[in-house]
Amino acid sequence: MAQHVTERDVRDIAEYTRIHLDPDEIAKMTVDLNNIIDSLKPITEYDLEGVEPTFHPIGSLSNVMRADVEVKSFTQAEALSNAPAQQDGNFLIPSILGEGGDR
Repeated sequence: MAQHVTERDVRDIAEYTRIHLDPDEIAKMTVDLNNIIDSLKPITEYDLEGVEPTFHPIGSLSNVMRADVEVKSFTQAEALSNAPAQQDGNFLIPSILGEGGDR
């Protein structure tokens, strides 16, 4: 097995992504990543001479998004009509952070 990724690479990636890895995890991750890269080696053996690269596997796929057109929206009263709780024209929702209570 060739070493494609070093432990230093794994430490740098972990630091960049703010993932704490202890030395044992760094060593295991290095082996795992190199095994994954080695498992992809058969893909490099295909003869792709003359094969045109594609941007999308469906070919000439065009934009399928609808036009951004302004349409009539709900009034504030309609939007709040089914709200279980409201205050001063706003939705009142339970707090998920801090000391609790509605916000």
